[in-house]
Amino acid sequence: MQRRDFIASLAATSALALAPACAQSAWPQHNISVVVPFPPGGQADLAARPVADALARILGANVVVDTKGGAGGKIGNAFVARAEPDGYTLLCTLSSLAVLPEADRLFGRASPYEMSDFAPIASARSTQGSSVAACAWGPRAWHEGVLQGL
Repeated sequence: MQRRDFIASLAATSALALAPACAQSAWPQHNISVVVPFPPGGQADLAARPVADALARILGANVVVDTKGGAGGKIGNAFVARAEPDGYTLLCTLSSLAVLPEADRLFGRASPYEMSDFAPIASARSTQGSSVAACAWGPRAWHEGVLQGL
């Protein structure tokens, strides 16, 4: 599947997932905001922008990417959790969405949001973790480095 086709299908799926919740009136009636809880140029921002562009084309509405970075994503996540549940405020985030409330509980702090405050509508991307080293370093595979005692 080509990248363009993937983004278009993801945007269409997102639009269809939101349609039943807004079936009472024509939707969208005003701008849609896609909140990215990290600074511009990061992974979440790079994933959100092409999806927002495709949504705008499909829905015929303005879709604005709004970066609200800070506190490892907690500020933007909490902003969306407090937003009116009308389909006009979406969140494009990373796995820290689930980790931050648990970390707050671990340290005895109140979390500004819970996972139950969100309804997943689409998965924009999935990545595998990776470890890399400079080419000049001897091992060519992770297991070689482990065997050499890193």
